[in-house]
Amino acid sequence: MGRGKIDIKRIENPTNRQVTFSKRKNGILKKAKEITVLCDAKVALLIISSSGKIIDYCSPNTNLIDMLAQFQSSSGKRLWDAKHEYLNSEIERIRKENDTMQIKLRHPKGEDILNLSYKDCMCIEEALEDGLEKVRSKRIEKFKIHKQKEQELEEENRHLFNILHQQQMIMEGNARGMENVYRHEVKDDYPPQMPFAFRVLPSHPNLQERK
Repeated sequence: MGRGKIDIKRIENPTNRQVTFSKRKNGILKKAKEITVLCDAKVALLIISSSGKIIDYCSPNTNLIDMLAQFQSSSGKRLWDAKHEYLNSEIERIRKENDTMQIKLRHPKGEDILNLSYKDCMCIEEALEDGLEKVRSKRIEKFKIHKQKEQELEEENRHLFNILHQQQMIMEGNARGMENVYRHEVKDDYPPQMPFAFRVLPSHPNLQERK
């Protein structure tokens, strides 16, 4: 039993519309890849969904800009105005400048220097020596600052140690003074007993003297 005919009109149900979009999108991409391989054709496909999502496909070894330029040349239709052409040329110029700068940044590392002239190599060497001298000077300056801070910390540590030692001496002196005062007070409250002689009287008279 074959499938029923589908009316080509907007699908009102959002869920069904999204499911249909996903299925048909995959089908179109599959057909584009097949025709690229089977027919050795250049294919560029651009799909923009209702939510703004962009799906694009371009056949291997194919540049979309070149294809658009070829289309514009063959059809005689202008796809962009002079302003867009200027922006495109600016983008290309910036891209080339970026590539050149990337190469120059690799030169100090000894990379991509085989095609440089003797004069260019000398300039790079002088720049490296100048940079190395500045780095050494900065390193020595940082080392001096570090040693100065270290000495300042040591002096501050000795100063704090002396203050702490003085406070300990004062506390020990106060403790000894309080101990001496306490001893004198105890001595005054409890004077020592002086020894004295005494005689024990008999409790009974001497009977021999009465005889």
